[in-house]
Amino acid sequence: MSNEEKTQVPDPKEVAKTYAEVAVRASKLITEHVQRQAKQGIPKANDDLGIAQAFMDMMAKMLANPYQLAQAQMNLVWDYFSLWQHSMLRMAGMPTPPVAQPAKGDNRFRNEEWEKHFLFDFIKQSYLITARHIHDAVGKVEDLPEVSRKKVNFFTRQFIDALAPSNFALTNPEVLRETVKSHGQNLLNGFNNLLRDIEEGDGQLRVRMTDTSAFELGRNVATTPGKVVFQNDLIQLLQFAPTTKQQFRRPLLIIPPWINKYYILDLRESNSFIKFATDQGHTVFVISWVNPDAKLALKGFDAYLNEGALAAIDAVCKQTGEEEVNMIGYCLGGTLLGSAMGYMAAKKDKRIVSATYFVALLDFSIPGELGVFIDEGQVASLEKKMEERGFLEGSEMAGTFNLLRGNDLIWTFVVNNYLMGKEAFPFDLLFWNSDSTRMPYKMHSFYLRNMYMNNRLREPGGIELNGVPIDISKVKAPCYFISTMEDHIAPWKSTYLGATVLGGPVRFVLGGSGHIAGIVNPPAANKYNYWTSEVKSLPATPEEWLAGAEQHPGSWWTDWQKWIGGLNGKDMVVARDPAKGKLKALEDAPGSFAKFRLDKQKKPA
Repeated sequence: MSNEEKTQVPDPKEVAKTYAEVAVRASKLITEHVQRQAKQGIPKANDDLGIAQAFMDMMAKMLANPYQLAQAQMNLVWDYFSLWQHSMLRMAGMPTPPVAQPAKGDNRFRNEEWEKHFLFDFIKQSYLITARHIHDAVGKVEDLPEVSRKKVNFFTRQFIDALAPSNFALTNPEVLRETVKSHGQNLLNGFNNLLRDIEEGDGQLRVRMTDTSAFELGRNVATTPGKVVFQNDLIQLLQFAPTTKQQFRRPLLIIPPWINKYYILDLRESNSFIKFATDQGHTVFVISWVNPDAKLALKGFDAYLNEGALAAIDAVCKQTGEEEVNMIGYCLGGTLLGSAMGYMAAKKDKRIVSATYFVALLDFSIPGELGVFIDEGQVASLEKKMEERGFLEGSEMAGTFNLLRGNDLIWTFVVNNYLMGKEAFPFDLLFWNSDSTRMPYKMHSFYLRNMYMNNRLREPGGIELNGVPIDISKVKAPCYFISTMEDHIAPWKSTYLGATVLGGPVRFVLGGSGHIAGIVNPPAANKYNYWTSEVKSLPATPEEWLAGAEQHPGSWWTDWQKWIGGLNGKDMVVARDPAKGKLKALEDAPGSFAKFRLDKQKKPA
């Protein structure tokens, strides 16, 4: 750091301006908070998540085994003693290996000062040792009910992550350096950012992850040209313009999750799966789901089948004149696709001739960390809230998903925005991630209870849609499953179990990375790996499958295209113009449903 940087003094006008903004915002927020509390009255204590009960169960079991508790304490003391020895040797100038190191991919301690500077190295290792012992201690408590165990492990990790030294100004070397350099201007700017985010969250803190003003749908995200060719209460159906002179006869219809917007598959031209598919000669259609309000509260899972999947299939067939379609279902869209195929099998409807499942659950026996939020008490409490409003608020679901990767999706931005005092960086993926959607009360209640809580979709006749018992084992069409190794939302071992239920030939592929990055992985990026197996029938367990799988470098997209191209064969047609089909083009892609953003709506007075 140069002397000029060390002695740089902030502009007094800018400081005064920031102070004035902080004062006005703080005063306004305090007034609004007091008024809101006066209207609502004294809040009642509640524990909808059952956290307090889970930790009470854990403490009771832990205290019942004092020997194990004493052993854990002794192990902690011994590691601290080793750290003290390590620190003394370092002070004496002697090289010595660290007692504790961050896990691979832990970006909290990537700054070189965490290792080079004696004090920050001691703080870092002290934290890592304590964190490990706390988590080990609560994770090894015997005879703890499984529900309580999951909650204790999950929320202990949240507590540990929150207390990381990187999250505090005096123990983060980057923040400390910036504070000295700017004479505290970064903290003042950060406080202003904090107040702004509380304002925009209508009294709730919504950490800004990206500069949303840097993006506009149709301009620099969701740019693949196309038309909206069908619309009802729940969906707009988009057809994309061809990029080849000929296209496969069979059209391709994508069902994205209604928990998010479709354009995760069309962020930029360089990483757009939709653009990739059109370049391979597919006539690509995608459902764009409505962002529902209270008027659609009684739209159930049946409605999402009828007005979503089935209506879209009808429209695609009418637009193209074909009676066969290839389908893709992403995440929750894949669950709907499996349900639709079970329904159509019962109805002897054979229009879906192949199905691809992107990180989609048909078997919910391994829900991963989302299972922490799904039990009778929590679902009943959520149903009560949804019934009052008519929907699940999008920001609530987004907050839950962010907790699954708290360090990457919460604390990184807390440090950047509030301690460093910087503005969020423009990033298309985080722009999409902040574009939350609601879910109708009736549909979401059905989904949580029948899929997550009772795992009925995989059972023959376990659920009924339109009064028809669903049996997905009757699905005989060829299916392709792409799951990802690090998926926290749809764990690959659970998606694998779902794949084994289907009655037709299944190609299971395991990609690298997680729920989003592992799917949005174009070949040109040359990132990650994927695993395939050429066995004719899937082994009974995911472990058996992985033991016999072969690893390949790069993207699974090319493997999928080879698979789907083999099914399509050489039956081609002249490229289809969305504006010249049998359905009237209603507006340009990405359409008004996708462009509607909850965070841009005016809040009621």
